[in-house]
Amino acid sequence: MEFTVEKTSNDARACTIKTAHSTIKTPVFMPVGTSGSIKALDMTDMTDILDTDIILANTYHMYLRPGDKTVKEMGKLHGFTTYDKSFLTDSGGFQAFSLSDISKADEGGIEFRSHIDGSKHYFTPQKVIDIQHNLGSDIMMILDDLVALPATKERIALSIKRTTKWAEESVHYFRQKQQEGIGKEQNIFAIIQGGTDLEFRTKSANELCALDFDGFAIGGLSVGELNEQMYDTVEHTVKFMPKNKPRYLMGVGTPEDLIENIERGIDMFDCVMPTRNARNGTLFTSFGKINIRGAKFKHDKTPIDEECDCFTCKRYSRAYLSHLFRAREITYFRLASLHNLHYYLTLMKQAREAILDDRYVEFKQEFYIKRGVIL
Repeated sequence: MEFTVEKTSNDARACTIKTAHSTIKTPVFMPVGTSGSIKALDMTDMTDILDTDIILANTYHMYLRPGDKTVKEMGKLHGFTTYDKSFLTDSGGFQAFSLSDISKADEGGIEFRSHIDGSKHYFTPQKVIDIQHNLGSDIMMILDDLVALPATKERIALSIKRTTKWAEESVHYFRQKQQEGIGKEQNIFAIIQGGTDLEFRTKSANELCALDFDGFAIGGLSVGELNEQMYDTVEHTVKFMPKNKPRYLMGVGTPEDLIENIERGIDMFDCVMPTRNARNGTLFTSFGKINIRGAKFKHDKTPIDEECDCFTCKRYSRAYLSHLFRAREITYFRLASLHNLHYYLTLMKQAREAILDDRYVEFKQEFYIKRGVIL
């Protein structure tokens, strides 16, 4: 991986990440393709219409179905899905957290039962890397111990202890495999934990950032805390992260969350929100959100957003989208998902341009003014 910081505007950064499969301009939003597919879209949509350079797939889900060995036999993720740009794969730690009623962490890893058939499995730091070697992702995330907030100090301390231990095991195993010729073109990121406790975040960041990782993520946020707590935690944690490596905020979030955290120095984001909200009728626009289920849209001839030049807005009216949603036509899911992802991806491009012009503060103000928010 090659990483370059091209320009900063206060703490906001415009960077370039080069992997074996693509050149990624940051700030970047990574669409979530949990099972190797962005819901309602295909890879032609991702490359020819949305022009993405990186998407996310999930280790837990790909391991269970169709199986990481099957993916390897089919040409790894790139060959299997036909997406020839970069993949980032999550470790499965978040799934263990979100499926906590059927999973249990101990010092060695995470035991869980499949949500598909109830079969029992055990993820260790090494096994998670082996799976991601089979998947062939450009960026792999290590196994971490994620806790819901609020949490006791004792539980957060245990989370950090486990996450650091697993990180040490992961990076040692990963570099050893690279020396053996396995995963030479892959990269590995650590995940900083600590809840919203700033002392714990400092400890976790200092321990992990001393290790030989290619990039660092902030995990364990957007799991129940207030937005301001998230922003304060990110602003504090970034101070202890290397300036010469990518910074990734996992699982975040709303357009406002992206704008706020770019200002605090984050380069990479992912979230299911644009596609999930699209399927539920919520569409993002330059002036805020609309819910296409509203009766007022039944006879509305205008596009979703008159400032948007996406595939959907250039062709279809709110009235048509409203009709498709009410009729539960599959076409709605595609058109709405294309619009929401285009909105997110365009917002990142606009943020990058503002950083390159050293006017990110002004850009942020303009973003909120359009929403009727006075800072």
